[in-house]
Amino acid sequence: MQKLQSQGVHHITMVGADRRTSIDFWEGVLGMPFIFEQPNLDKASESHLYFDPGDGRLITVFTDESRKPAPERTPTDIGCVHHIAFSVSRVTFLQAVARLDERGIKHSGVKDRGFMDSIYFQDPLGLLIELASYRFEPPQGFSHGEVLMEAHNIRVSRGDYAIAEVHLADAIQNLIERSRPSLSDDRSPKNPY
Repeated sequence: MQKLQSQGVHHITMVGADRRTSIDFWEGVLGMPFIFEQPNLDKASESHLYFDPGDGRLITVFTDESRKPAPERTPTDIGCVHHIAFSVSRVTFLQAVARLDERGIKHSGVKDRGFMDSIYFQDPLGLLIELASYRFEPPQGFSHGEVLMEAHNIRVSRGDYAIAEVHLADAIQNLIERSRPSLSDDRSPKNPY
């Protein structure tokens, strides 16, 4: 028996209300270009809107002009989506509070996650949205996930409760030392002063 190996998220589809609400939120608030539309091929009364979240993947929304936004929080029962997180640059993240405030969108304020900073708010249909900004850039040739896995192993070996910036810095150093050769016979930390 073999796995069905995934290679990334292809798209995420939400059930929306009317078309304008979806366009105004996904493009007008989150800046995702509205790139494609066609009928929902499984339900003729709905339209299927496609948005580009910035990485070439897709966020899609089924809309129906007879549906109106219902801002109550979406269910968080077992099997339900708790939230969707989108990556934003550090400079955009630093503007998030002001830009949400100017629209009157209630939010969590900045949350420290150790390896990233987050801010949470609801879309017009009650879905919890997270804007996330990593606190680090992975070394050339490595992914954020590889740095996080290395940092996790460091954190666990030290008995620390949660990931912190020191774990990330040490993880990046470890990955670079293992992947890039040096002519030095001793690569341990030094103090040349």
